[in-house]
Amino acid sequence: MADLDAFTDALDYPVYVVTAAAGERTAGCLVGFASQCSIDPPRFMVWLSKANRTYRIARQASHLAVHTLRDDQKRTAELFGGRTGDDIDKFAHVDWHRLTTDGADAPVLDDVRAWFLGRVEARVDGGDHVGFRLAPVAEGPPGPVRPPLLLFSDVADLTPGHPA
Repeated sequence: MADLDAFTDALDYPVYVVTAAAGERTAGCLVGFASQCSIDPPRFMVWLSKANRTYRIARQASHLAVHTLRDDQKRTAELFGGRTGDDIDKFAHVDWHRLTTDGADAPVLDDVRAWFLGRVEARVDGGDHVGFRLAPVAEGPPGPVRPPLLLFSDVADLTPGHPA
């Protein structure tokens, strides 16, 4: 739809790395469709493409981790957005740890601006993407300095590892 394209072309928003685990399998991808969707109770929605491996793992996951990137982390964005977990172990190229708490299990990237772990409360089919509504259960401290975030315009030239 050309009218919506004109509207969305004018937007510039943060991008996120979303990670998931199901058993021993881990996955992660770069996400542009995400937002806080409730203040009380706090909720966050992330949309994953049905075409990618992260979606396939996330369907079986009880929790997802959502990470913000600093504006100097384009290389991390390229890894999680420009490569597919079908062909490469993305986690072999970054520092991360597995967070297991209160039934939660998700890979958490160590070098990011901030992160939170969310329990999957609902899934919403949105067409070629599925929305995962998350209830936060744990978070990493963002630190005293608030560096600029990596934005969509910083990665607009990225060729996706999978088509949308």
